[in-house]
Amino acid sequence: MLEYRYDTQLLIEGEDLEEDAIAEYFNENFDGDCLLAVGDENLIKIHFHTNKPWLVLEYCASLGEIFDVVIEDMERQARGEKG
Repeated sequence: MLEYRYDTQLLIEGEDLEEDAIAEYFNENFDGDCLLAVGDENLIKIHFHTNKPWLVLEYCASLGEIFDVVIEDMERQARGEKG
């Protein structure tokens, strides 16, 4: 059993995006691990393990347009099933 079940990945396209501010928001507001928030002021790549990916999507959509969204169920993958 994994502590955080869903591998959540996406891109945020917007203006004046700040990867440090986004990472800080994640650390203060979401339970999860393996955070990656990298990019520049116009495009940020997010990678995060969580049990509530819908909260991540909601927050990221508030920052700009989200796309290339991938949410994988790592417990299913661990059982050899499609994630």
